[in-house]
Amino acid sequence: MNKQILAITAAIAVAGASSAADKIVIDGSTTVGPIAKAFAEYFMAANPEVNITVSESGSGNGAKSIVNGTCDVAAMSRPMKDSEFQAAADKDIQPVAHVVALDGLPILVHPSNPVQALTVEQVREIFLGNISNWKEVGGPDKAIVTISRDTNSGTYETFEGLVMQKQKIHENCEYVGSNGAIRQRVQSTPAAIGYAGLGFVDKTVKALKVNGIYPSAETVQTGEYPIARPLFMYTNKYPKLGSPLYRFATIHLTEDGQEMVEEIGFVPVTAY
Repeated sequence: MNKQILAITAAIAVAGASSAADKIVIDGSTTVGPIAKAFAEYFMAANPEVNITVSESGSGNGAKSIVNGTCDVAAMSRPMKDSEFQAAADKDIQPVAHVVALDGLPILVHPSNPVQALTVEQVREIFLGNISNWKEVGGPDKAIVTISRDTNSGTYETFEGLVMQKQKIHENCEYVGSNGAIRQRVQSTPAAIGYAGLGFVDKTVKALKVNGIYPSAETVQTGEYPIARPLFMYTNKYPKLGSPLYRFATIHLTEDGQEMVEEIGFVPVTAY
């Protein structure tokens, strides 16, 4: 990490610290969770008087939490909906979006699966149940096991919008509660197919090319990879300049923030 930035952050913290301990509560997306946790660990190391808690209950619950005033930061892997903005307005909450990273949504299969690429249309047909055997797309003669995120997830809603085009996933699809759970299910099931954030791709699963484009930081940044999205942290109004919340909510704009985002496997919004 950049020691100069860390020292400046610590100096500002000392200058602005109050006698009472500050607290920042974060809730929401399991996709954004690793970024929130890394930022929290980094921030608390430089600002020991600030306590940060991170919960991962899904983007929808993050939105509810900030509307209800039970969190300071809503981590979300999708934009807030009009209905959520209306609910916020009804309670005099003014959500402000901070885009902390970019993310691709790789399509994951077991490493033993010989299939290397699919089109968006083929992925959609698989999750609709119209393609049900891997042999239909050049794979083995095995029934396809589809794994999806739960419907309260921002990852699910991104997939639903960009891939499914709002069509309903077939009834035999399995639903799990986190991106990590999707990876775990795919790595243990040779016939499985699922989707997760870019930061959840490792050697235990295989990411497919989609429309001929492999999901990577570069192809997400250039817009070539077709299943991509921004990742958000929402605050109630723009944080007061110099406050702990302001300094936390702007970590992604620093060189250290960029390094953390890259190390986790996502795409930073800054380029130092």
